[in-house]
Amino acid sequence: MRVPLKGVNSKTKRLADGTVKTYYWAWKGGPPLPGKPGDPEFIAAYHEAHKRDAPDTGQLSSVISAYRDDEAFWGRAERTRTDYEKYLKVIAKEFGDFPLAGLAEREARAVFLRWRNEVAKRSRRAADYGWSILARVLSWGLDQGLVAANPCEKGGRLYQANRAEKIWSEEDEAAFMAAASPQMRLAVMLALWTGQREGDVLRVTWAAYDGQSIKFTQSKTRARPKVKVGAPLKALLDVTPPRAPQIVTNDEGRPFTSSGFRASFRKTQKRAGITGLTFHDLRGTAVTRLAVAGASEMEIAAITGHAVSDVRSILDRNYFGRVAELGESAITKLERKAKE
Repeated sequence: MRVPLKGVNSKTKRLADGTVKTYYWAWKGGPPLPGKPGDPEFIAAYHEAHKRDAPDTGQLSSVISAYRDDEAFWGRAERTRTDYEKYLKVIAKEFGDFPLAGLAEREARAVFLRWRNEVAKRSRRAADYGWSILARVLSWGLDQGLVAANPCEKGGRLYQANRAEKIWSEEDEAAFMAAASPQMRLAVMLALWTGQREGDVLRVTWAAYDGQSIKFTQSKTRARPKVKVGAPLKALLDVTPPRAPQIVTNDEGRPFTSSGFRASFRKTQKRAGITGLTFHDLRGTAVTRLAVAGASEMEIAAITGHAVSDVRSILDRNYFGRVAELGESAITKLERKAKE
């Protein structure tokens, strides 16, 4: 006979592929539990969690727990929630017993900055990400009236990515396509010709394609760009038989999971001999190719769903400096002007 575990909290969510998944916590706002009720790992995790008291409402752990149970957390994409959860656990371990009254003290910011600097010794990117999540939780807590101050506001960045060499060349693209499965080729072509994020490429359905354009709903920003389908992408789409509601599927005709897609992508890269590039770099490559082709920042933003200021930032900081075609294009225009 199964003995009910007191206080277990659950939430059911419909995932992007249409499946329904239920998540469980030891108590409302408590630590997540693996598996489902009745599983040995579930019961063990429940009892381990209840060895500790529920979070003290006078400490930072209570705000973190409340944030985990709020739509501000649950409204994010599943991958984002997974990434956040890793850092929230670290923050809770480090600062869970930090008194809420202390957040308004002058020294509080220095305490959190020292933590960020320690993390930065291992990874500046991780330090920035952890800091941004902590700042977001405290900002949420401030809005909810749970804290009196956010000492992590406007902390700046330690990590400055240099993506100048992270553009897919035509040679990289050709090598990848030669080694890729039809579905992996389709995923890359969608990214290169629409400039969308990995998750949005994997979620887009055949119903969003009308034969001339594709309408995306971006999970991160909720932007809904409608992108005209370029001839090379259209040729590929029109010979691809639909095997699921999603355009991109795995070899079994089912929607990719995020981890499954990344594993397949890495294997294809390895076969193609491509290193140092990611699927995310295809988005920047699309922005760069559009700029080389003469598209304005506003035109690029209409396609990719970026804010115009973000397009300018991408091109200014990360791509313009290493794209020789832009310089050649500029000189060609100057020569044409001189002949007029």
